[in-house]
Amino acid sequence: MQQPQIHFHIKDNELHLALSGDWTLSSSVPKREHIYSKLAEHPDISRISFNCSQLDTWDSTLVSFVYQLQVQPLKQELDLSSLPHGVHHLLQLATTSARKTAPSAHASTGLSIAARLGTAAQGWFQGMVEFIDFIGLALLSFLRLLKAQSVFRFQDLVSQLHFCGAQALPIVSLISLLVGLILAFVGAVQLQYFGAQIYVADLVGIAMTREMGAMMTGIIMAGRTGAAFAAQLGTMQVNEEIDALHTLGISSFDFLVMPRIMALLAMMPLLCLYADVVGILGGAIVGLSMLDISLPLYWNQTVASITLPYVWLGVIKSCIFGFIVAVVGCLRGMQAEGSAESVGRAATSAVVTIIVGIIVVDGLFAVICNFIGI
Repeated sequence: MQQPQIHFHIKDNELHLALSGDWTLSSSVPKREHIYSKLAEHPDISRISFNCSQLDTWDSTLVSFVYQLQVQPLKQELDLSSLPHGVHHLLQLATTSARKTAPSAHASTGLSIAARLGTAAQGWFQGMVEFIDFIGLALLSFLRLLKAQSVFRFQDLVSQLHFCGAQALPIVSLISLLVGLILAFVGAVQLQYFGAQIYVADLVGIAMTREMGAMMTGIIMAGRTGAAFAAQLGTMQVNEEIDALHTLGISSFDFLVMPRIMALLAMMPLLCLYADVVGILGGAIVGLSMLDISLPLYWNQTVASITLPYVWLGVIKSCIFGFIVAVVGCLRGMQAEGSAESVGRAATSAVVTIIVGIIVVDGLFAVICNFIGI
C-alpha cells in the first residue's frame, strides 16, 4: 500500500494538487495546512484544481479531505471536475445534508403583500422547474430500462401492480357504483317530467365512459396511491435510505420511481374500464327499480349511446391521470426532508397537487374535444 501524497504544481496562477497513493482510513493523510501554507506563500493564486491520474484507492478519507477544503472559506476558486465520479456524488450528498434547515414558521411575518406574492410566484416557478426536471429524469430512467441498463427488480413491479390494481378495486367499486346511482337518480328526477326516463341509460353511459370513470378513478388514486407514494418515499428520504442507494451507485429513479410509474400506467386504464362498468351497473339499478325499465331495454339503450371514441377518450385520460399521480406522488416524497412533519406535508401536498392537475388536464381535454367535435 502506497502512502497518500500531495504534489504541488503552480502554473498560470493556478495551484494543481496531484494526488497519489491510497487515500484510505488505514493510511496517514497529508495535512490540509500544507495547502494553506502554499496559498499563503503565493497570494496571487486564484484557482485550485486536482489531478487524480496517480490516485490508487480511496474511501471516505478522500471525501472528508476534499469536503473540508470545500467548506473552508477560501478566496480561491475550487475546481473539483477532475475528482472521481463517486467522490462527486458523496460530496453532493454531504453538502445537501448540510444545507437542510428547519423551515421557519414566521418566515413571511412582516413582509408586504407584493413581497409575499413575489415569494409565492418564485416558489411556484421553482416547483415547475423541479417537476419538469423530475419528468426528464424519469424518462431517462425509462430509456435505461429499455436498454436493460437500469437496476430494476421485477418483483418490485409485481408488488406495485398488486398495490395499485387489485387492492384498489374495493374503493373504486364503491365510489363508481355510488356515482352511477347519483347520476341516474338526478337524471331520472328531471327526465320524468318529460316522459323520457329511458334516456337515463344514455346519461349514465356517456358520463361514465367519457368523464366520470377516468376522473373518479384518478381522484381515488390521488388520495390512496399518490399519498402512499409520497409517504413511502418521504420516509425513505428522512431515514436516508435514498442517500444510501446513491452511495451504493444505485439510481433511485430506476429502483424506486420507475416501478411505481409503470404500475400506475398499466393499472389505470383497467381500473377506468372497471369503473365505467360498475357505474353503468349503478345506473341500471336505479333504472330498473325506480323507473320500471326492463333490463334488456336498458342494456340496448346503453350500448346504442356509447361509442368507441367515448371509451378511448376515457382510457387516454386515465393514462395521463395515472402518470400525474405517480410522478407527483414520487416527486413530493423525494422532496421531503428532516422530520416526520415533512412527510405529512409531502403527502398532503401530493394529494392537493394531483387533484388540481387532474381537474386542469380534464378541462383541457374538454376544450380540445369540443374543438375537434368528439
